[in-house]
Amino acid sequence: MHARTFVPALAAAFAAALVTAGPARATPAGTDAPALAARVVTYDASASAEFRAAVDRGAAIWNESVDNVELRLAAAGQRANIRIVADNGWPRALTTSLGNGTVYMGRQAVSQGYNTIRISAHELGHILGLPDRKPGPCTSLMSGSSAGVSCTNPYPNAAERAEVEDNFGLAPAHGSNVPHDVVLTD
Repeated sequence: MHARTFVPALAAAFAAALVTAGPARATPAGTDAPALAARVVTYDASASAEFRAAVDRGAAIWNESVDNVELRLAAAGQRANIRIVADNGWPRALTTSLGNGTVYMGRQAVSQGYNTIRISAHELGHILGLPDRKPGPCTSLMSGSSAGVSCTNPYPNAAERAEVEDNFGLAPAHGSNVPHDVVLTD
């Protein structure tokens, strides 16, 4: 008799542990479910050189803009999901999977007058699953360089925010559109 009451209790505890052990997700607006923490994606900006402040600001902009994912600076010795590198080429992102890859903060675009914070937020947008949308207006972060050097808007628009929320949401209807092992050059 004792074994019969113990087994269901143990099974219930195990089931509860499985439910809470999965990746954390934010709760969609308008639901009564308790909110869970956003999925944390870490970044290593140690090789971003003079772009460090712009990278941190680009990550902060995404954190202000979406709930289902949080970009967080990796702790010392921690393997990061995103590696940020400064180089002399054009800015680009190499995605390996959703939330993972390398961002190259290219000095070529900066020397032509493009805004470093917009570049950072744009390239991080690729890692979060967004494609380029060229040509496009300055109001679209993912329009990238096609918006011109006078465009300094580093904020994703409503559609871009919604797409990232869907990519990192509870149950995306049709998976992420993120290509894997693809370099997106802007």
